[in-house]
Amino acid sequence: MTDTNTFKLNHWVQDRLIRGLIAGLRLLPYHWRVPLCGWVMSRVVAPLAGYDRRVRDNLAHALPDLPQAEVKRLMRAVPDNVGRTIIEIYSGAEFIARTAALPPTGPGLAALDAAHAAGRPVILVTAHFGNYDAARAALIARGFRIGALYMPMSNRFFSAHYENAIGEIGRPLFARGKRGLGEMVRFLRSGGMLGMLVDQHMSHGARLRFFGQDALTALSAADLALKYDALLVPTYGIRRPDGINFDIVVEAPIPHSTPEAMTQALNDSLEVLVRQHLDQWFWIHRRWKPERMMPLPGSVG
Repeated sequence: MTDTNTFKLNHWVQDRLIRGLIAGLRLLPYHWRVPLCGWVMSRVVAPLAGYDRRVRDNLAHALPDLPQAEVKRLMRAVPDNVGRTIIEIYSGAEFIARTAALPPTGPGLAALDAAHAAGRPVILVTAHFGNYDAARAALIARGFRIGALYMPMSNRFFSAHYENAIGEIGRPLFARGKRGLGEMVRFLRSGGMLGMLVDQHMSHGARLRFFGQDALTALSAADLALKYDALLVPTYGIRRPDGINFDIVVEAPIPHSTPEAMTQALNDSLEVLVRQHLDQWFWIHRRWKPERMMPLPGSVG
């Protein structure tokens, strides 16, 4: 069997295991399935997948003075939130109904209402924090026309049904790529609102700061806001202590300036929330990748 076929077979097996787990969990009542999926991700998947080490390494890089007892707690709590998020997204109508009942709050809500009435485009920026689709579902329920930009996954078997899951929460969806970009631009020009996540390492991104560390960050959200005169608005679904419900927060729009300054403001907005809720950000992502950072001109290394 060739390496390519082995790779496809591995992806197929992974997808079948994930589908089976999700299907089994969906047989349970919502208020059982969400914490159970969190437990499975935290206690079974995370140790096997290396997420424990990823969380620990990221915390050592960003928060080196964090007490070890808190690091150990986050090694369990972070993947627990990830597991809850996954099964919530796959819960479709039940998740939508729950989030639709949550009234959005925050200083940016009036700006969204005004933009919607005027047909002005909006870039809604969120992060892998809390549940990143909770805010989208709640704002769609308010009557806003919201599309979402997403990155297709390398496992095409899993990517297909993940797209169906996020599409059930709301459409249109725009896959990163030439075709998706064209459709996204037409949607924005028509006065739509576009949801984006901008908190992952981007090898060709700008060298900005996050938790006091250099972090390569995509400028695309700010670039789009400037090019199409769109509002740039941070939005978040913050998980409540009950582990099931959310506070839907719409922050004030980021003033238009330069792409770098606007994107740094997005990083700063997220950092404030993450510091308040360390267990709700996806510390399993390799956000910084310092080993791949090019040295600054004149630096010694």
